[in-house]
Amino acid sequence: MLTQAKDDMETSEGKRFYGSVTVSKRGQLVIPVYARKDFNIRAGDKLLVFGDLERGLDLATFDIMQKTMEGTTGLFREVGSTNKPKRKPKG
Repeated sequence: MLTQAKDDMETSEGKRFYGSVTVSKRGQLVIPVYARKDFNIRAGDKLLVFGDLERGLDLATFDIMQKTMEGTTGLFREVGSTNKPKRKPKG
């Protein structure tokens, strides 16, 4: 059980440490309550799990990844439209 006070979790630049969790025999874990509150995670929400074999696992909410991808897609569209070569008129 995690009993750490929220004030003790704050680190630099808005990054936080929420404590440690134990994986059950079924591979389940409980996300600490302050993490659920900070990221508005509720029962039934979908989380995306990313892994880097050298650095570990990352969890992200679907909403956060969707916003990130929309921003990235918009950026690529903007960059793509400014870098298109201008066509010379035929004739």
